[in-house]
Amino acid sequence: MTRVAKREGERGAALVEFALCATLFLTVVFGVLEFGRMLWVHNALADATRRAARYAVTRGKSNEPSSETQQAIKNVAVYGNPEGSGNPLVDGLAPGQVLITFSDDYGLGAGSVLVEIDKYEFRFVVPLLGTKMQMPAYRTALTSESAGFVPDPI
Repeated sequence: MTRVAKREGERGAALVEFALCATLFLTVVFGVLEFGRMLWVHNALADATRRAARYAVTRGKSNEPSSETQQAIKNVAVYGNPEGSGNPLVDGLAPGQVLITFSDDYGLGAGSVLVEIDKYEFRFVVPLLGTKMQMPAYRTALTSESAGFVPDPI
């Protein structure tokens, strides 16, 4: 009889233990998933600036690159191609967030270009720490290349 009384006092204990453990376990799992996603976005944004800067230094041929050239560079950063077709490589990234700065002496084999992605907000899928987080600015600067162009002898 005492054995039955003891079990009645423990009724629901397993359910409470499961609820506590499951909450902790799922919080850790979703935290790891969100951190992994944030790391992927970080790498994708850094790669986007490198890709756009590389495209810029192999295409630019004048001190004042045209607006079409600058838009193509922004499209390479956002969409991965100069036409700007398809979906953005990173959700929420727009061409307006890509800044391009050419040095004053920019041309074939001279000067440099700086491509920067600024003010990108990472949005959490599971709102554990809030709904969004400001990512740091991503910058890549490369010097211009001749791209195989051989200038006339002086």
